[in-house]
Amino acid sequence: MKKPAAALRFALLMAALAVASRLPSASISAAEPIRPPNIIVVLADDAGWGDFSFNGNTNVATPNIDSLARAGAKFDRFFVCPVCAPTRAEFLTGRYHLRGGVRGVDSGKERMNLDEQTIAEFFKAAGYATGAFGKWHNGSQWPYHPNARGFDEYYGFTSGHWGDYFDPPLDHNGQPVRGKGYLADDLTDHAMDFIAANRARPFFCYVPLNTPHSPMQVPDRFYEKFARADVKLRARDPAQEDIVFTRAALAMCENIDWNVGRILQRLDELKLTDNTIVIYFSDNGPNSWRWNGGMKGRKGSTDEGGVRSSFLIRWPGHIAAGAQIPQIAGAIDLLPTLADLARVPLKPKKLLDGVSLAPLLTGTVKAWPDRMIFSHWNGRVSVRTQRHRLDDRGALFDLAADPMQDRDLAKDLPDVATRLAQATAQWKAELLPALKAAPLPFPVGYREFPLTQLPARDGVPHGQVKRSNRFPNSTYFLNWIHVDDRITWDVEVATAGRYEAIVHYACPKADLGAKIELGFKGSRIAATVTESNDPPLRGAEHDRVARMESYVKDFQPFRLGTIELAAGRGELSLRALAIPGAQAMEVRAVSLTLLK
Repeated sequence: MKKPAAALRFALLMAALAVASRLPSASISAAEPIRPPNIIVVLADDAGWGDFSFNGNTNVATPNIDSLARAGAKFDRFFVCPVCAPTRAEFLTGRYHLRGGVRGVDSGKERMNLDEQTIAEFFKAAGYATGAFGKWHNGSQWPYHPNARGFDEYYGFTSGHWGDYFDPPLDHNGQPVRGKGYLADDLTDHAMDFIAANRARPFFCYVPLNTPHSPMQVPDRFYEKFARADVKLRARDPAQEDIVFTRAALAMCENIDWNVGRILQRLDELKLTDNTIVIYFSDNGPNSWRWNGGMKGRKGSTDEGGVRSSFLIRWPGHIAAGAQIPQIAGAIDLLPTLADLARVPLKPKKLLDGVSLAPLLTGTVKAWPDRMIFSHWNGRVSVRTQRHRLDDRGALFDLAADPMQDRDLAKDLPDVATRLAQATAQWKAELLPALKAAPLPFPVGYREFPLTQLPARDGVPHGQVKRSNRFPNSTYFLNWIHVDDRITWDVEVATAGRYEAIVHYACPKADLGAKIELGFKGSRIAATVTESNDPPLRGAEHDRVARMESYVKDFQPFRLGTIELAAGRGELSLRALAIPGAQAMEVRAVSLTLLK
């Protein structure tokens, strides 16, 4: 039934376009597409504004991304969030991330509220095929999973970062799979397959690549150029820069450029270029101190260097080649903009913070009012107008005259400072209460998505158990040495019934024999570990720079058995009834599969 329904939606959309093509439009150029335009959005992870040659960085060559700037429009001042999950939520919903419940980057705080509407849902309802390939970072379990948020096809990882970029374990439509080769290349391969498979219908293809986020891993053929490169353009304060990290980051950016080039070539081969909107941007400022046009701040900062991103958009025949857009804009604007350009019906149930940039892109703008764009992280808020930024400490900067934010003008321009401070206070009063929201449980047990993964990232260690790293994403639990130790997950079971329970574990032969129990609301099952799995740590062999994140292992499934779970919220607890060796086991995740 799904295919006929999609076909009907597409037919209705085409009929509407046929009528609309005979009507005047304020936003779309006169040359209407023969069908709704395809959409490709490439999102880099931790690439700074200055990491590309089109912005003047002579340390790096990014000819394919540069070509988008030549053949399309480049926004001079485009703003995202200081960190990843909030930016992704703002792109997906057209709303400030706190409105949708996204207030962190791990432990469940990265999830979008379930009543948020995503850009994929709007485009899917209009007959588009929708696919996402890469780092999701807005929720893992159904109904937070990308397949539940409007994407027909998903391949990638849902966590905030990943521990190894070569042949890693990944998620394909909710099922665990093993990636092939270098992760950014593999994600691009799947995106190109999706494009080819849907070339006869309009498609929305979201490619949130995982690089240049650490760990700093990149194939030799990209790193060789930078291994001993003389990095001429340096960070604002060169003493802060780690040159080895910079070299790895730039090599990863050249790999991104190569992959963007592959996507553009595939569009050419399929004769889809003229009717495809291609977008490129990043999710925050650079993840290290390196050349970034002299701007103040980096990833995690609400200053210009932390939130200004490159933004390029190409649509031949509709957006003028080489257009330079001076008006400020941001990730919150992309949903209304793309819906406007593609004539996708947009009737949001909630207030959108973003505005359509289509008039700027198609040259039909008559007047464009000044606006405010707010930047937030961890309770710190700054605000940007076309000319000024009031930073999170109350200092005022004229970014036209002082792009490096060196001179505080709050005392010289008290009226401007007061107006922006009042707007910031109002924004804080309206949105910051979301930071105090009570933690939500992790959902388990939906018929449409029977398998639920509960990774260590979402669990809580008790007793002597600890994480493999202080950054929860991609960690595992270790040091499980006492029977009084526990690992728990706050879960809400949607469907009462029988579940197959599996622990993804590691345990050397010398420590076999631990009896492991899983319990929830009085229901318990237990099994003894009888098979060893003692894999080496992975990741260091591929790192170009010593990492901050956890290394990983190839954890294996240990079947505990079948457990009866009652519906409702409660504590899922994993404990050991006996530990004959030095430890019970190391735990990467628990998976629960609802049985028929």
